[in-house]
Amino acid sequence: MTSIRRIGTGLVAGGLTLALAACAGTGSTTSEGSGVRGATPADGDAVQELTFWSNHPGDSKEVEEELLAAFEEETGIAVNLVTAGANYEELAQRFNASLAGGDLPDAVVVSDVTWFNFALNDALAPMDDLWEELDVDSEGYVDALREDYAFDGAHYALPYARSTPIFYYNREMWEAAGLPDRGPETWEEFAGWAAQLKATDPDVAPLVVPDGSNYLDWYFQGMVWTFGGAYSDGWEPTFSSPGSIEAGQFLQDQVQAGHIAISNDANNQFGAGQAAALLQSTGSLSGLTEAAQFDFATAFLPGPQPGVTTGGAGIGIPAGIDDARRQAAMELVAFLTGSDSTVTFSQATGYMPVRKDAVDHPDTQGYLEEHPNFRTALEQLAVTQSQDNARVFVPGGGARIGAALDRITTGGEDVETVFAELDEETRTVFERDIEPHL
Repeated sequence: MTSIRRIGTGLVAGGLTLALAACAGTGSTTSEGSGVRGATPADGDAVQELTFWSNHPGDSKEVEEELLAAFEEETGIAVNLVTAGANYEELAQRFNASLAGGDLPDAVVVSDVTWFNFALNDALAPMDDLWEELDVDSEGYVDALREDYAFDGAHYALPYARSTPIFYYNREMWEAAGLPDRGPETWEEFAGWAAQLKATDPDVAPLVVPDGSNYLDWYFQGMVWTFGGAYSDGWEPTFSSPGSIEAGQFLQDQVQAGHIAISNDANNQFGAGQAAALLQSTGSLSGLTEAAQFDFATAFLPGPQPGVTTGGAGIGIPAGIDDARRQAAMELVAFLTGSDSTVTFSQATGYMPVRKDAVDHPDTQGYLEEHPNFRTALEQLAVTQSQDNARVFVPGGGARIGAALDRITTGGEDVETVFAELDEETRTVFERDIEPHL
């Protein structure tokens, strides 16, 4: 029976934890930190051009273009950057369509909820042999992030735009409500603070979170863990467990009390000063820092811990391209996720550096001193855990859970009824689309 190997219930190794607690910054995009030593295209016809499909996570198109220009200067290989979707789901749909006979890209961004189904159906190439051929320093990646793409003894992507959700709060509104300059330690404490914020300014939402079509299912996963629930236990759905129901009821109650607003543009609502706090990815940190006209801080998600997951995306290589293109694509992926590149990408977007040695980059400490909000995400990694199978491995899991959460929040439907339907729908999809392959 096929097994799934996933590491990442917490970064417990001392050296790794220390490295992650202090890695960010800017830097050049030379080959020194690319993770590839002497990589060249396969023998035979040299690859002159590659195609990279991306949705530009965290508004990263400009920095992606910068990195690709550096790659071309170093290798002589041009890269056609294609905007293949506005989000991870649209990108996955386009890639899926290309498998039926369209032109395949040479490298493609795959999210935490899309890579597994492609790997299960042999649409992504295993990378391990390519690592060996091109002498890629695969051990240089943060172990937990690299192993998020492991299946049946092989790896199907390298970490690229990786993040955790964090708690953003408006310091001015916090002070006006008489709250301490920190995030709430528990969701119960948040509920009390939300009442104070609401009393101070009834027109401002105490907390805004994205809706179900904008990854509410990702943010709620941490909350449901905090209440002792889960989306699944292995492959068995557990939406109807007592802890899951309690978390869903808490979310619904807070929405109905006006303490939590559900928005299709949560970043804009917070950035415009219409909400006192925000649950959002670290990938939004740079954009919010630039856009917000007020002082804000970041904090761990409310606990008690564990209540935080990782997410974001990696870069995979299609299985249907020839050997020469696969080798050149591996060189591209290693460059984009290498030490110098991940430091540059992190500063531009707010995503976490994906390599251990990013801490040693010359600009790292200076960047953290100037951007203390970024430190929150790195330190919070120590209490993260891998996502539940029902969201990331069962096809359509994230969208299905998000739609259900919209039903209990903006729709006001009964939590137990909706979650019982989620259990049954998830079980049906697993038995139909996953179990026959295991």
